[in-house]
Amino acid sequence: MENIKIKKYHIYSFICVSIVGTLFHFLYEFFGNNLIIASFAPVNESTWEHLKLIFFPMLVSSIIGYFIIGKENSNYICSRTKGILVGMAFIIVFFYTYTGIIGKNIDFLNIISFFMAVFLGEFVSFKSIVSKEKKCNITLAVYILVFFLMCFVIFTYITPKFGIFKDPLTGTYGVFENR
Repeated sequence: MENIKIKKYHIYSFICVSIVGTLFHFLYEFFGNNLIIASFAPVNESTWEHLKLIFFPMLVSSIIGYFIIGKENSNYICSRTKGILVGMAFIIVFFYTYTGIIGKNIDFLNIISFFMAVFLGEFVSFKSIVSKEKKCNITLAVYILVFFLMCFVIFTYITPKFGIFKDPLTGTYGVFENR
């Protein structure tokens, strides 16, 4: 019976993360390029900024889920962290693989890859929780989440000049070059 509750949570999380992540794509512009919104919503079309679409909604879903199923599952935090990381890694690998093969960026494939990444992240999290993995360093998992949270915020305003941070449409980096 417990696995059904865990499965339902992950299905609802997939739906909510998919919807919220999609809405986040338009949030920064909708709020008039607000610098506070920029911390957690994409400010350009770079791969890095698009990782916010999965990271922040899954993080919020994970916090909510902690009170629904997390307290009774000792590996919950590690499992959710693993799911978030797998989802983000999928977006990066998928994007650079297909653009490397066909030589161009296709919006439809980017959209599909987002939903696939959310599904994969939720699936990995679900499988990890129900397997009752004993190896779980909760402190490390929390540090990883905080590290990415800080990176998303800092790199929005102080953006490294690496390809993953470059907007392929404008050639700019971060929030201040787009203003």
